[in-house]
Amino acid sequence: MIVSIHQPHYVPWLGYFDKVDSADVFVILDSVQYEKNGWQNRNRIKTANGWMWLTVPVKHSFGLTIRETGIDNSSKWGKKHFQSLVSNYSKAPFFSDHRAFFETLYSERHESIQALTDRMFHYFIEAIGIETRIETASELGSFPDEPNERLAAMVKSLGGDTYLAGSGSRAYIDESVFRDYGISLIFQDYQPLEYSQLYNGFEAGLAVVDALFNLGPDTLEIIRKGRRTKL
Repeated sequence: MIVSIHQPHYVPWLGYFDKVDSADVFVILDSVQYEKNGWQNRNRIKTANGWMWLTVPVKHSFGLTIRETGIDNSSKWGKKHFQSLVSNYSKAPFFSDHRAFFETLYSERHESIQALTDRMFHYFIEAIGIETRIETASELGSFPDEPNERLAAMVKSLGGDTYLAGSGSRAYIDESVFRDYGISLIFQDYQPLEYSQLYNGFEAGLAVVDALFNLGPDTLEIIRKGRRTKL
């Protein structure tokens, strides 16, 4: 059984969902330290003038986990994000299919980045049609502090025998730890394919909403076509 594990991201890119779809079980790793200026509170969308950031303001102190990191609701960031989606995607073929969800989501108050990203993530996998079993790290119990042992122990606890790692982890992952746990390693290999977008040209690596609004039910197909991982 293949298990993949990843920190929650705000409106993740298609490669993130390839990692989810490639696994039998996907674990949302909310129990590790929040990463400032990463992807946990921001992502990119396309505009007529190139790409732009959508960033959720957070209340962060060093050492807080992702689950403990709050949202700074002193500004009307939700209204701004929704208006950005409307302004840049209202003419996309499938925007109207998802408008009500985002209008409701961004009109509500969210206290933590984990609560916001979790709600969005589950909406996305249902909309895309991914049927992978989803677990949350903080709800699975305690695991070793050492990163490699934490991941290996988590996979083992779920009954997995294979860990699907991100391509960027080759530089630091300790394969011997996984061997000691009796777990095989697979590294993700994902190459995003070009699809029809609004405005001129193609911009890769955008937030998943770009594909959802432009491709609708074909989003899962374009995700899978970019998969090069040997499972």
